[in-house]
Amino acid sequence: MTSWNEIVNYVRLRYEVLEETDVWLRFRLDTGNGRTQQVSAHHVHESDVDWIEISSAVGRAEEIDLRRFLELAGVSLIGGAGVVDGIALLKHTVPLENLSVREEFERPLALLVASADAFEHELTSSDHF
Repeated sequence: MTSWNEIVNYVRLRYEVLEETDVWLRFRLDTGNGRTQQVSAHHVHESDVDWIEISSAVGRAEEIDLRRFLELAGVSLIGGAGVVDGIALLKHTVPLENLSVREEFERPLALLVASADAFEHELTSSDHF
């Protein structure tokens, strides 16, 4: 069984951790061409199941075309669109039990980050997140 601590250690070894609590990590990934993308990983316990929620910001909701954001998210292979605290996010959630870090964390993370960065670039022409 994979633990939250294993996810934390995996992230610490590979990425720049910006902020950390007992149940939450915020870290930065290099996406190439001088761009970076911030990501959050949350350890969530719901319905007697432990989950890992991965999210990456696209832009401030009041500053982007939310309809276009939903259109982009609708054809994205991974990630659901949402707005939390005024920030438009792509999110993906996986159960922690029997999680393969490489297959069920790293691969979705890479896809989510690539999409969020591309959406941010298209919708804001910036690299704020």
